[in-house]
Amino acid sequence: MASLSVNSIISLSTSLSLHSKNPLIHSVFSFTPSTTRHSAICCSNIRRRPEYKHGKFSDPDYVGIFDTSLRDGEQAAGATMTSKEKLDIARQLAKLGVDVIEAGFPFASEAEFELVKLIAQEIGNNVDKEGYVPMICALARSSKKDIERAWDALKYAKKPMLHMFIATSDIHMKYKLKMSREEIVETARSTVAYAKTLFEDVRFSAEDAARSDREFLYHIIGEVIKAGATVIGLPDTVGCNLPSEYAQLISDIKANTPGIQDVNISTHCHNDLGLATANSLAGICAGARLVDVTINGIGERAGNASLEEIVMALKYRGEQVLGGIYTGINTKHIFMTSKMVEEYSGLKLQPHKAIVGANAFSHESGIHQDGVLKNRDTYEFVSHEDVGYRRANENGISLGKLSGRHALKAKMAELGYDFDGKELDDLFRRFKSLAERKKKITDDDLRALVSDDVFQPQVSWQLGDVQITCGNVGRSTANVKLIDSDGQEHTAFSVGTGPVDAAYKAVDLIVKVPVTLVEYSVNAITKRINSTASTRVLVRGNDDYASFNTSNGQTVNRTVSGTGAHMDIVVSSVQAYVEALNKIFSYKKIGLVNKFEGSAQS
Repeated sequence: MASLSVNSIISLSTSLSLHSKNPLIHSVFSFTPSTTRHSAICCSNIRRRPEYKHGKFSDPDYVGIFDTSLRDGEQAAGATMTSKEKLDIARQLAKLGVDVIEAGFPFASEAEFELVKLIAQEIGNNVDKEGYVPMICALARSSKKDIERAWDALKYAKKPMLHMFIATSDIHMKYKLKMSREEIVETARSTVAYAKTLFEDVRFSAEDAARSDREFLYHIIGEVIKAGATVIGLPDTVGCNLPSEYAQLISDIKANTPGIQDVNISTHCHNDLGLATANSLAGICAGARLVDVTINGIGERAGNASLEEIVMALKYRGEQVLGGIYTGINTKHIFMTSKMVEEYSGLKLQPHKAIVGANAFSHESGIHQDGVLKNRDTYEFVSHEDVGYRRANENGISLGKLSGRHALKAKMAELGYDFDGKELDDLFRRFKSLAERKKKITDDDLRALVSDDVFQPQVSWQLGDVQITCGNVGRSTANVKLIDSDGQEHTAFSVGTGPVDAAYKAVDLIVKVPVTLVEYSVNAITKRINSTASTRVLVRGNDDYASFNTSNGQTVNRTVSGTGAHMDIVVSSVQAYVEALNKIFSYKKIGLVNKFEGSAQS
């Protein structure tokens, strides 16, 4: 998802100054550039949530967060959630401090009605010690039956809000609704007036506003305001606008619509061009003070504007760039909420997703790692603590083939090792060789590199023969022959869930060294069907002989690697396993504990 850069705002300000009649735009876009994040955080945290009444907040700098994850977000293909999961998410949204929770569409089904009712009863009455309770909202078409159904579900909440809509673009009116402009206006006006007899807060959204005729928009919005609407939603329903266009839409509405100064304007941007976040920020800059978002940006087609992106953009840039704009979100709950929605919706995040993606606070390039180790601000503008993200290591270093010595040394220090000089150079060489073949380097990989780097073991066992029987009838069997250091042959037979499992169990019967298989991977060296298989395993010793003390005094079970190569995958796998066992066996047999520990700590 895109974010609105300083240069974009400058360009947008220039564009609007040429066309807009609204002087508010010019004051909103004035700013003093800053590259320091910390002052923005301080300013955001000291401001309290302002009073809300009749659609507007008492502080004009406050931006309300209208979360529609449970309604528009769930419309994403494959994102159906259970009622319990939705209730859990609603609770988490309240922890976040969103101003409005759009709980669903009560008229759609009995289950949806009961869910909205439950959220209204439970979440909509849970007032915290500062007096905060989220408004609970439900969607309705411009229909009395929809409105009445929504009221029956929402009336239990302390702050109920109705969100009703009707399409206003010519293409929707002609092909979808088959209604004239006059019929649309009359339907909107009469149903808003009816809704006002039940609800204090009535939000009216002009569906497909971004593609609607401006003069018609001015007219219909003016009519629904007279009928009692307190919030006006301006959806970019198909995500077709650029930021300058969407800001101009809001500017034009503010400049030409009777009564618009008495209501709040809400953005509702879809992400079809990847601009939902940028358009929403542009709309806020143009004067909108309510913004529709979803957790992780889920929603129809390419999704909606992302709550985490909007909120963090306002937190970090609202003071310096946007004239003091802020929200009431407790950002430390963002990451947990994101993970909950990802799990419940089944919509997996791309690793590079801003703010909450797996790589958002991870550094693999050697240049970046070196900078972060010296000062996190060199390559981290957003603080992971601010969004409640806990990373596996202090500096977010993810080792890979682009990593440098500095990062490897720091990572090894976290694991309790102290390498420097030639030993670090030797370890780094082996690390780079591994990283070229393996995308993700784990802590166990690094421990295995340490073991491998310290000594090469005596060969206690060699692989003789492997005979396998397997298929989809019965369990796999393996007959394995190993040759010991004296040249004597040892044979064992075992069964397993598969050929490799059976073979490994047969090896264990011969070698009798207690280990745990930590990782197993196979790669084809060439692309042909008769390719040689390269197998790598990690095993961890399970007894006192296979443990050692690191430089920080921790006792760690030794992890070692083994590799094998053969055109038969099973043979390759057994070769790798036997090589790893030889290393573990060497520690036990010849007592290299002290030698190893001294080398690791030097």
